[in-house]
Amino acid sequence: MSESLTSPISLLVRQLADKLLAKKLIISTAESCTGGWISQSLTALAGSSVWFDSGFVTYSNEAKQRLLNVPPALFSIDGPGAVSEAVVLAMTAGAIHGSRANLAVAVSGIAGPDGGTEEKPVGTVWIAWQWEDKSLARCFYFSGDRESVRHAAVLAALEGCLLLVD
Repeated sequence: MSESLTSPISLLVRQLADKLLAKKLIISTAESCTGGWISQSLTALAGSSVWFDSGFVTYSNEAKQRLLNVPPALFSIDGPGAVSEAVVLAMTAGAIHGSRANLAVAVSGIAGPDGGTEEKPVGTVWIAWQWEDKSLARCFYFSGDRESVRHAAVLAALEGCLLLVD
């Protein structure tokens, strides 16, 4: 998980930090399948306490409900489930509400090697971003092993943050 100063993740973090500082924004994360990797990447940069508030690692559905106020109905038998647009959008709203951040990114997915279904195969990852009145969610289908899926999700999450605040 440790990134060199020239890794793609580290470069994205430095670009994002510059934009957050310039716009006086504070970010929070809500992570499931990435297990805090986005938060770790952000806080690896010295001085991140100016623009990073908190990271919520909500791996279980219960934690998503308790810490981020994700509605329980989303996890019901008739609901969309944890890996869905509705859940990641609720996660970003919960991260902003539960912190001093005005920008949030949320990730929920199936990193594998197990857990996939025909409808949601391994590598399915939903990512959402929210800033002010702008919110966006996107479904990705990443390939590779568990580490590759998680790494790709972190990259996509950071790239989306940059696009949102541009």
